[in-house]
Amino acid sequence: MRSVLTACAAAAPAVGLFALMALPSDGKTAQAPDGDGRRKEIAAFNAKFLDAHWRMDTPAIIRMWAEDGVSLLPETVPLVGKPEIARFLDEVTARLKGWRMEKMELDFRGIEVSGDWASEWAFEHQVVQPPDRAKPAFDGRGKMLLVLHREADGSWRIKREMWNQGEKEGPK
Repeated sequence: MRSVLTACAAAAPAVGLFALMALPSDGKTAQAPDGDGRRKEIAAFNAKFLDAHWRMDTPAIIRMWAEDGVSLLPETVPLVGKPEIARFLDEVTARLKGWRMEKMELDFRGIEVSGDWASEWAFEHQVVQPPDRAKPAFDGRGKMLLVLHREADGSWRIKREMWNQGEKEGPK
């Protein structure tokens, strides 16, 4: 159950990443943002990622994936490709009808950017309440690793994702 909730239970609203890639008035191709610009893009990506998981918004989550992305979740076979990841999330959210996210925290760390590639890891904590409030809420913690790629349209997409279970205390 842990990996299922973590996978779909998945800062501010999205920043316009396309603005960073707009063509200049002289018609020449725009320069890619510098390291600080790319870090800002990753921060905007992370805000969108957190928001989509907070809302349990499967379509928004799927839009953040590269077509050939791979998700490595605890106790599951690797999910290879956007269609397979979407199918998995659709199945999970169907089983979670009526559940409500009460807490979704992601503490991103170790952001590394090299050209069109980035990696980062995070501590996560989520509390998800079932429709029957007499039943206990799911209260889970874990760690996550993301590998991102900047696509031709300028947007960052998830190429690889790995989650595992964390300690009850969380980050120190």
